Amino acid sequence: MEGIGGDRAPVASPLPQWGHDTWRMYQFYLDKTTPHTTYRWNGTLVIAAIYCLRVYSVQGFYIVSYGLGIYLLNLLIGFLSPLVDPELEISDGPLLPTKGSDEFKPFIRRLPEFKFWYSMTKAFCIAFVMTFFSLFDVPVFWPILLCYWIVLFVLTMRRQIAHMIKYKYIPLNIGKQKYTGKKASTSGSSLCGD
Repeated sequence: MEGIGGDRAPVASPLPQWGHDTWRMYQFYLDKTTPHTTYRWNGTLVIAAIYCLRVYSVQGFYIVSYGLGIYLLNLLIGFLSPLVDPELEISDGPLLPTKGSDEFKPFIRRLPEFKFWYSMTKAFCIAFVMTFFSLFDVPVFWPILLCYWIVLFVLTMRRQIAHMIKYKYIPLNIGKQKYTGKKASTSGSSLCGD
């Protein structure tokens, strides 16, 4: 009866422990990349270029590229959309100002930049791995898919831009605005020289 309910702690098998340690190390390095926005996006551009070269070199996997394009469009819409859509919900949380007299409330994205980057990078990596399996190489006429994706992109972005204009918000962070002071008038300086 010593084996049942004894004082011994359960012994964890090495495989789940190794998986947990690997995940913690991965998460640690992922967290360290958070402040390095430029390097992260440059890495994603390199991964996207490698994916494009792979698709171009094998002349196939257009349906995978189309699915990737639709997913990236969905991510972009989430990145450009506010957390609380003023058209759909009335919330106690921060809302976008609709009039000039409204209090300033910061723009909060539905999909934050880090999650946008991470999801986009994962999508390119998964699509790249899919190009090594002939199961995903469905024969399609790719110009039709490209035209359909472009039409979908234009219609979706037109609707998103109209929403941005209607509710007067700019989802892109151009950087911290700096006060430069009053600028001297240039018209008066040309008269002094005569």
